[in-house]
Amino acid sequence: MEPNPAAEVMGADKAHLWHPFTPMRQWAAEDQLLIVRGEGNYLYDARGRSYLDGVSSLWVTVHGHNHPVINAAIKDQVDQVAHTTLLGLASPPAALLAKALAGLAPAGLTRVFYSDAGATGVEIALKMAFQFWAQSGRPGKKNFAGLRHAYHGDTLGAVSVGGMDLFHEKFRPLLFEVTRLSAPYCYRCPLGLTYPDCSLACAEQGAKIIRQRADDLAALIIEPMVMGAAGMIAFPDGYLSLIRQACMDADVLFIADCVAVGFGRTGRMFAGEIEGVEPDLMCLGKGLSGGYLPLAATLATDRVFEAFLGEIDQEKTFFHGHTFTGNPVACAAALASLDLFERDQVIDSLPPKIERLAKALSLLRDHPGVGDVRQRGLMVGIELVADQKTKAGFPPGDRIGHRVILAARRRGVILRPLGDVIVLMPPLSITVEELDTLVKVTTEALEEVIG
Repeated sequence: MEPNPAAEVMGADKAHLWHPFTPMRQWAAEDQLLIVRGEGNYLYDARGRSYLDGVSSLWVTVHGHNHPVINAAIKDQVDQVAHTTLLGLASPPAALLAKALAGLAPAGLTRVFYSDAGATGVEIALKMAFQFWAQSGRPGKKNFAGLRHAYHGDTLGAVSVGGMDLFHEKFRPLLFEVTRLSAPYCYRCPLGLTYPDCSLACAEQGAKIIRQRADDLAALIIEPMVMGAAGMIAFPDGYLSLIRQACMDADVLFIADCVAVGFGRTGRMFAGEIEGVEPDLMCLGKGLSGGYLPLAATLATDRVFEAFLGEIDQEKTFFHGHTFTGNPVACAAALASLDLFERDQVIDSLPPKIERLAKALSLLRDHPGVGDVRQRGLMVGIELVADQKTKAGFPPGDRIGHRVILAARRRGVILRPLGDVIVLMPPLSITVEELDTLVKVTTEALEEVIG
């Protein structure tokens, strides 16, 4: 079937499609970009115009679009079988990917449970942690801790452990209570201190709470090193390892939500490696399939896994699953992506790109509309403010972040804001020249909108 003309497609979109995280009245009133294909680090609209993908199509694209190796792996698998269930059957791609992930993951994470999105991976980790303690003779350990400003997905358990009022407040009556720790948001320190003179007071405060709640906390969930949807809040050195040690002291399970910070985004395969942190449970998604297909995984240690072993009448089984759990096509894509990491030495290629990006961003710090520039690897958040001295933000109705990304789009770069934080998170395959373009266009867009 020939593709529908762009006008017909956009007519169907505005008449029927409900977009995520989108003010739909404004969407319907504005002209929108219709993306029809991708190639390398670029996307192309229905008119044939190219756009540098500055956010990896929402933080998922790793090796670029339309990669021949991943394309071939998907086609080969489709020619064999598109889907079989893991309920009572085994599947080669799922088994081989589980082995590969266990070999790459931090030490001790040997068991892999699949799902199809980061949020579902988080739900699985929460349920595993709860059931682990119930079956380990300590049913009182049933509560969870998380960071303020955190985002872990949109299913109800993930929303409960999240801490973003804008996204979550409306659903508060549906959620369970969570112990909140201060986020290491150095630009707007909740304790009114300044790093590094603060001596990581927020971490010490959080560690104290964890130790005090040792008898009732099942787990802490945290995004290691960077809180993505919170506005790319980059952790100060030492925060993560200090919190991890407190969990070990209190025998509280440590859940690393690596959905956004996995697969090279921070310069390491998994962000916790930066401080040598080895979690009890780790959630993966987004870049797991190279950005091609919905796939997530929750990794667990043998200690956690063995609590679910027993005779049938003991009912220790983990009664959880999804129809497309371990989908063979998605797993084949993920295996091809991991092969590319090794073949192209992707992680080893990142340091010069990270350095080049940091150098380019340094020129933005003095812009009068920029309050803070945060970077960890190829993850960047540029926080825009109306007043640098007071750190006062712009009125939400001004939609400054939205206007900036539209100005960038007119210049051939796709960005996405988190409120008034402009996010840069390009594919790992981006070149240093394209990084220069990315920052140059972002700067020009800021100057157009803010002056």
